[in-house]
Amino acid sequence: MKVADLTATQLGGRLKGPGLHLRTGMFVAHIQTSIPSVAEGIGLLYADYPLADTEFADFHISLAPPPTLRRWVHPQVLFAFDGRAPFKPLPLDQAFPMFEWGLNWCVSSHSHQYLIMHAAVMEKDGFAVIMPAPPGSGKSTLCAALVNRGWRLLSDELALIRKDDGQAVPLPRPVSLKNASIEVIRDFEPTAFINRECRDTIKGTVAHMKPPRDSVARAQETAKPGWVIFPRYQKDAATVLQARPKGGALMAMADNAFNYSLLGAVGFHMLADMIDTCDCYDFTYSNLDQAIEVFAALQPPAP
Repeated sequence: MKVADLTATQLGGRLKGPGLHLRTGMFVAHIQTSIPSVAEGIGLLYADYPLADTEFADFHISLAPPPTLRRWVHPQVLFAFDGRAPFKPLPLDQAFPMFEWGLNWCVSSHSHQYLIMHAAVMEKDGFAVIMPAPPGSGKSTLCAALVNRGWRLLSDELALIRKDDGQAVPLPRPVSLKNASIEVIRDFEPTAFINRECRDTIKGTVAHMKPPRDSVARAQETAKPGWVIFPRYQKDAATVLQARPKGGALMAMADNAFNYSLLGAVGFHMLADMIDTCDCYDFTYSNLDQAIEVFAALQPPAP
């Protein structure tokens, strides 16, 4: 059974009552909320996602107004994990972005069976490209463009590397777009579904793009890392893909890892093995069509 099999009334009833067991990749989130915008966002952006046929959940999440008098003057939303609130409340109209940010935090803070890095991950022909980058680099814009041109989305935000075999584990969820990137992707791919914008967040104006149905259907299918590419959007810049020394790539990847230090020697060897088998590049772009051509021409690394 999928989210789309529920009517809006049924979905809202589950979220308000016993909760919804939503499967995203290898994880199950148990979600409870009475906030209409969260129910709407899940119904629209997670329509193709399966509901778990188990009562077990990796994460128990709720979103609700905080129990204070302020709720009547300036309505807010509080994100809770296992009954505890790890963050300060946000304005109520930011409830769905808070759900997305909070679920990312749940995975990155508690899933230490993987090496976890802040990076977008896409796959084509069995090989994954991993794109770590700081905010404002154009990572999510490039990721959204690629998955609308034949690449499979593994994740927009979190690279999960399995310990036993170094495979990239999918976590396909809505792609977070910010500020000018929203209209860029709307113009680039008019058929892409992007939900309504949420303004004045800590990240500016935010909207989310629905993942391709095929990416969701293949959420249990891992991929072998083939390339590590550090993207950087620069206005009017030429499209340039330049090899990056592997030593520097390893250090940069370590800087983008959430649990590299926690995993200790295991994390170091995992990262070193991945970098050793991947081709590493810096990538500067300003034109998405040219960027797509460059990625289409990538050759699998030599065995």
